[in-house]
Amino acid sequence: MQQYEDEAGQVFTVSTLTGEIKLLLESEFEWVSVRGEVSQPQTSRNGHLYFTLKDAGAQLSCVMWSSLRQQLDSVPAHGDEVVVSGSVQVYPPHGRYQLITRSIRAAGLGALQQAFEELKRKLKAEGLFDGDRKRPLPAYPRVIGMVTSATGAAFQDMRTTLEKRYPLCHVQLYHAAVQGAQAAPEIVHGIRHFSDSGEADLLIVGRGGGSLEDLWAFNEEIVARAIAECRIPVISAVGHETDFSISDFVADVRAATPTQAIVMAVPDRNDLLMRIGDLQHTIERRVTDLLQRYKDTVSRFLDNYALYKVKERIARQAEMLAWQEKQMAGILQQRIMRIRDQNRSLTDAISALTNRYLMQQKSQLGELHHRLQASDPNAPLKKGYTRIHQNGKWVRSGDRFDAAMPFEIQWADRKTRIG
Repeated sequence: MQQYEDEAGQVFTVSTLTGEIKLLLESEFEWVSVRGEVSQPQTSRNGHLYFTLKDAGAQLSCVMWSSLRQQLDSVPAHGDEVVVSGSVQVYPPHGRYQLITRSIRAAGLGALQQAFEELKRKLKAEGLFDGDRKRPLPAYPRVIGMVTSATGAAFQDMRTTLEKRYPLCHVQLYHAAVQGAQAAPEIVHGIRHFSDSGEADLLIVGRGGGSLEDLWAFNEEIVARAIAECRIPVISAVGHETDFSISDFVADVRAATPTQAIVMAVPDRNDLLMRIGDLQHTIERRVTDLLQRYKDTVSRFLDNYALYKVKERIARQAEMLAWQEKQMAGILQQRIMRIRDQNRSLTDAISALTNRYLMQQKSQLGELHHRLQASDPNAPLKKGYTRIHQNGKWVRSGDRFDAAMPFEIQWADRKTRIG
């Protein structure tokens, strides 16, 4: 830190003081939500959205980059009451700060947002967001547990991505509602199931995108504490890239989307194949070099007369091995002939049993076919009888027939509507 001393004491340079302010603000407000009135929104030629957020006592410069602005359903107008979320950034050359906006929504959800911020502050103060309690993900998980809706697009996307990326890993799904009154308790049950059972090496908790109300189950305190208490690493994958939940802060890893959670959880099989290929090439090269050195050493020894006796003994052993091999070949040939005879007998017996079994099955199928024909519900129609239907139901008795209402008469070949 560059500073000076004079009669007044410690003196900072402008750059040093601004740098300290930048470090303090950006670390303290890396994610914050602010409510206010939009003033003078403008879109630049690059597609970036610039506006001022103000209330009765202050105003705040805001910018949303074009990549995120394009995801907005509509650009806020001058005078709109909104809640913006993002991070504070200090721009030293101008000595000012602004909010790098990642999401904008109408201010009607103030109560939920307030509850979100209060719980966030509470859990952060307890240390549940601390980096030193975050656990690393396993490099090659064998089983991934998922707590999400079995019918949601998020589960299908994760399963498809896993099959393409790392098919050696299996999925264990715990179906849970992901929105509504029952969502939070079901999610907690799913987390505790995997924590206690040890069925999975890694757990993904999440769902696809939605409004703050839709995602609220992942902002419940019971869900956050269940994630914090889980015995295996947890990835929180809630909503889209701009959505943040309490679960994201408590989990060991936060994924911007459910699909990204799979990318973070498992390696790419193509990368692994390339690494294996490189290792195989290295091993082959080293083995080749080693064998060549051994060959050179053996060649030098062979030139030594002292090894003549060894070579003679090796030759005798080779002759003995050749004779034993010939003897073994004869014995094996006899055994092969016996096995062939046994196999032929077994084949004939199996063929006879198979034919008998097929005849029995054919007879049973014929009997079942006859019974099905006898129980055909449309048999009376084929004999000339008819059925009466009202409101899509078969009227089986006269007291159920309403003469004032239209009805249908069903013959074997067609239906006729009356009335």
